Formats: sequence, C-alpha cells, structure tokens
Amino acid sequence: MSRAAVVCGLGAWVPPRVVPNDVLAEQLDTSDEWIRTRTGIERRHVIEPGDATSDLAVEAGRRALASAAARGGAEAEGIDLVVLATSTPDHPCPATAPVVAERLGLGGVAAFDVGAVCTGFVYALAVAASMLTAGTAQRALVIGADTFSTILDPGDRTTRAIFGDGAGAVVLRTGDADEPGALLGFDLGSDGAGSDMITVRAGGSRQRSTGEPAPEGDQYFSMAGRAVFTEAVLNMSKSAQNLIDRIGWTGDASVDRVVAHQANVRILRAVGDQLGLADEQIVVNLDKVGNTVAGSIPLALADAVAAGDVRPGHRVLLTGFGGGLTWGSAALRWPDLALVPDPTPTLRKEQS
Repeated sequence: MSRAAVVCGLGAWVPPRVVPNDVLAEQLDTSDEWIRTRTGIERRHVIEPGDATSDLAVEAGRRALASAAARGGAEAEGIDLVVLATSTPDHPCPATAPVVAERLGLGGVAAFDVGAVCTGFVYALAVAASMLTAGTAQRALVIGADTFSTILDPGDRTTRAIFGDGAGAVVLRTGDADEPGALLGFDLGSDGAGSDMITVRAGGSRQRSTGEPAPEGDQYFSMAGRAVFTEAVLNMSKSAQNLIDRIGWTGDASVDRVVAHQANVRILRAVGDQLGLADEQIVVNLDKVGNTVAGSIPLALADAVAAGDVRPGHRVLLTGFGGGLTWGSAALRWPDLALVPDPTPTLRKEQS
C-alpha cells in the first residue's frame, strides 16, 4: 500500500448577509431574470464592513476540524500545516494563513497562502497532499476562502452579479492510497499568456513601480467574460479527462460526481457534456452562493454532502479554472464524514 493524503474532515461557511438578485436590480441596470438566465445565480452572501477573508477562513476551518474530531480523526492540536488558498488576503503582506492558524489555536505550525484564484483550492490541496506524502507534515488543514465583494466595481452589473463571499475547508491526514478519502491524483496546469483575462490591474509591483496613480477602475477586478467561458470549459474538461484516464475511472468505474468550480451554470453543464456525464452527476450550488472563487469547490462539496448528493463510496472528481490562467483537478473516493454545522464556542474576531 502506498502512502497518501486522506480527507478526514470537511467544513464550510458563508457570511450571514444575503444579497438576492432583486437587491442588485434596484442598484444596477439589471434584473433577476437577466442574472438567472446568464449565470444561474439567485443570490450570494457578502461580508459586513470591517470583516475580512480570515474571518471566513477561521469559521470554515473550525467546522472542518470539528468534522474530523467527530469521526475520531485529527484534533486541532494534531494539525502541523495550514494552507490557505485566497486571492483576497487580509493584507498584501503578510500572508493570511498564519493569522488563521493562530486564531484556530494552531500557532507555531507551518502556514502559508496559495494564490491561484478560482483554481486555488485544488492547488492548495495538491501542495498539502505532497507535503503529507513526503513526510514533511502529518495532518493538514486546507482552506479556500475569498471575499471578492471587496474588489468588485460597485457599478459593474456583470461582476457584482456573479461573485459572492465564502470559504470551505478540509482536514487531511496521512494514510494509505486504498482508503476511502485518499487523494488518488492531481492534474495541474497554467497559461500565463492569458493572465489579462482575469485580473486586478492595480495594486501590485507592476503598477506601483511606475510611481503614477492607477487609472480609474484598475483597482477593481475585471474579467473577459466570453474568452473566460471558452477557456474554462476547455481546460476543466481536458484536465478532468486527463486525470480520469490516468487513474482508470472508466466503464463501470466511472465518475459518480463532479464538483467543479462554481463559475456559471452553463459552464458546469458544458463541462459535463464534454465528459459525457448526466446533469445529475454535476454538483451545482452557485444558485445559492454565486462564485466564491477559492471557496467555491469545498463549499459546493459541503453542500452536496449535507444534501446526500455526494455519498460515501462515490468516485468524486474536483476540477477548477481560474486566473493565471490556471486549472487543475483532483480525485478521491468519498469517505464517511460527519458534518458539524455550528461548532461552539464562536471564536473571537481579531482585526489588524
């Protein structure tokens, strides 16, 4: 039996404030019908003023740790690695992961951020799994969290309709490749030639080094929607198929569920079509939360597990596409996990 990283805990969190399509329609030149037709989204959650990505990451992390503990798995004090996937850190410097680790009572462990936008969770999962199988760590908390509401142009109906805030997390432990929950493989890729398709142009060293003020609007997120649609379908489908072929999930052992990045319902359906899968095999939760970027895949996974749509023994494929351009997929047989929706006590919020 070969050494593997095994999923043994799962948790997710969205902020309580809900923004339905009708609220956006009152503020922008849009309508509930326009948003639903083009994206499949009905509502999204956004943080309150003063909140930050770390607050969501901590809540999702607590739930994942409680989930692991409920099955007799990794307790908080057993975690020796925290990897946070985010494109909206609390500050440009330092990384947000050490703050999250400290607030979870994990101060002193290795903790760092991974930036791959909407593919971030898959990349973070791959990094953590590699460290576990190499023996660098024994138990890891992997979190995807983003607060894109903080970088959207208030007047852009397209981006404001798509994105929401949220976080999801898993706990990994070392184990054997034949165990339920073992991560069976990854497929990762990138194409920097498309970096301008999904970007925030201002705020980094490229713009700051000019010594000139950023052009108006460059401080906000921007996306080339049509081009991104095409690239997302192409690269998620190709990455997923590459991994399926590599691990031999074909014929009677084909994929049971695909949990893809929740960007747009038409993208999800198109990926399913490319893989020859039925609509019911594609997990969809973006109608309730929108595109939560790095939080998207673990949030969708948690919702599907809670609803009984992803069950123990299911062959589950995770796949994402995001800025960079980046894409990636991961595969596992789903284990028997206990979700803990509201562990107590609530951690105090610390802002700096």
